[in-house]
Amino acid sequence: METLPSALNADEKSPESKDLLPSQTASSLCISSRSESVWTAGSKNNWEIFRKPIIVMSTGGAIFLFGAVITCLSYTLDLPKNSSVLIGYQMSGPAFLSLGLMLMVCGLVWVPIIKKKMKQRQKSVFFQSLKSFFLNR
Repeated sequence: METLPSALNADEKSPESKDLLPSQTASSLCISSRSESVWTAGSKNNWEIFRKPIIVMSTGGAIFLFGAVITCLSYTLDLPKNSSVLIGYQMSGPAFLSLGLMLMVCGLVWVPIIKKKMKQRQKSVFFQSLKSFFLNR
């Protein structure tokens, strides 16, 4: 927890500082969003960090391949032109293709976002240690 330097007494505080929340209260406001986060944990392996994007990309790839198979079936099967099965294949194939592609792209975009947050977290920890080093002298 942060402590105020001994030079600042209660009389020297500005009236605006009395309106501000103490650092303990401010940090506890976001506890639910950061308590179980990969950013606060010490060391996590790559699977724990990138598990969700990999699952999203894999699911998207499977759905994309399923859509490709259905689309190919709609063109290769010898069914009458107005058959409900053919119409179903022709409508659902491109839908699965687009859904799978969307999930794959979301997973691919998610990975650089996680890497950027990891770098920002490392910089933040570094600057916080520098700040505490210079302020606690």
